[in-house]
Amino acid sequence: MSIDNDSSDPVLSALEIDKRVLTFGQRMRAYFFAGILVIAPISITLYLAWLFIGFVDNRVTPLLPEKYNPETYLPFALPGLGLVILVLVLTLTGALTAGFMGRLWLRISERFLSRMPVIRNIYSAVKQIFETVLADHSKAFREAVLVEYPRRGIWAIAFITGRTEGEVQNITEEDCINIFLPTTPNPTSGFLLFVPKKDLISLSMSVEEAIKMVISGGIITPPDHRPVDQQSVPLTAAHTYEDMDILREENRAPILVPKGTRPGEKQDSEKQDSD
Repeated sequence: MSIDNDSSDPVLSALEIDKRVLTFGQRMRAYFFAGILVIAPISITLYLAWLFIGFVDNRVTPLLPEKYNPETYLPFALPGLGLVILVLVLTLTGALTAGFMGRLWLRISERFLSRMPVIRNIYSAVKQIFETVLADHSKAFREAVLVEYPRRGIWAIAFITGRTEGEVQNITEEDCINIFLPTTPNPTSGFLLFVPKKDLISLSMSVEEAIKMVISGGIITPPDHRPVDQQSVPLTAAHTYEDMDILREENRAPILVPKGTRPGEKQDSEKQDSD
């Protein structure tokens, strides 16, 4: 039996080993790591799901009156009861808000919150974030891009959150894009950057693949989904700007970047040539 080096499944790769070459100890070691690859992801996923369900149950279930709480009459607890109640309450709230009385109550409550000095800022920001993320027509976090950060020649994965508007765009000569640059391994924290569109490189990987790569610290690397002819064409290099930056700093020479050499411009040019 030959070894298939192109196998994309690490479990099969660990098991498909020529047994005639390995000793008994090496074979047991390979089986041990194959078992880890099978059990660890499932166990960690179930454990995190159990923690989330327990977190919700511990905060929602005690709010039920004793006579309406099934755990009062049963000799055992019902895991997931709080989560079910929370889903039902959110669904019922959404249904009631869609009616006339619900919209009236919502307007009154928002007017009341808007008059509170500190609460109104928090409520407005949180509401706008949830409307942007949950809206069906939202384009937030729908595209992964590559941006030079924290300096030229070093690249980082970021996510487009929208087009720059308002004062930031008005004082910027170039067309800018809002991007969120996440940190590793916690992608919920990061930086908001306003970057010229020409300096961004769109990635063929999906947002889910990019998030996995960020969380894993680069251990999980998605494949290049672009056509083969595009994979062999580099779009940028560290030395593209370094020499010119050095001359500008030493001699204060007004050296400009040649037109069409910025990463986004080169990518657009490649797309036009392929079309």
